[in-house]
Amino acid sequence: MKLFHSPGACSLGIRVLMEEIGAPFETVIVDLKSGEHRQPAYMKLNPKAKVPALLRPDGRLLTEFPVIALWLARQFPEKNLLPDGPEGDIDALELLDYVVSTLHMRGATLAMRPDRFCQDPKGQEEVRKSGREVLTVGFERLEEQLGEKEWFFGHMTIVDMAVFYLVHWQPRYDLPLTPRLKAFHERMMERPAVKRALA
Repeated sequence: MKLFHSPGACSLGIRVLMEEIGAPFETVIVDLKSGEHRQPAYMKLNPKAKVPALLRPDGRLLTEFPVIALWLARQFPEKNLLPDGPEGDIDALELLDYVVSTLHMRGATLAMRPDRFCQDPKGQEEVRKSGREVLTVGFERLEEQLGEKEWFFGHMTIVDMAVFYLVHWQPRYDLPLTPRLKAFHERMMERPAVKRALA
């Protein structure tokens, strides 16, 4: 397996997931700041021009965080990375999609990069405010769902990897984490897989 990853991007969650799984893989760093993801070599591989992307051993390239995470969980069932129960896949994807599609894309992206959506400084503040409002509501929902558990579904799953990258971005959108999410982030930071991924 070959993971296309950019430090600081949401691909961190997939990098952590792969470290947790422990199967051999190669990491290819894609420098988003320099625009490497928009250069012909990477565009030829991944026309979506983003990370994460995972090249499977059979040569198929997977893109989109939820798809990569679900494929990895199914590929390594012994790691128990999906919630228990007959609809564990569905339960995981429902929360995973909320984190990635709503809290990341409509929350964190607007809060961290308002300049992508508006050139006027006053307008940028409105964009940032909108993103922070989405995150505030989302954190309350995640706080409630996590409850007194260490992990969102009782044991570590692919959902925890997505929540991790989102809360790890906290200094960039400068919004206080709720108490349980703060404790969750601290637990994740102690995991050897996270330390390896961040290194």
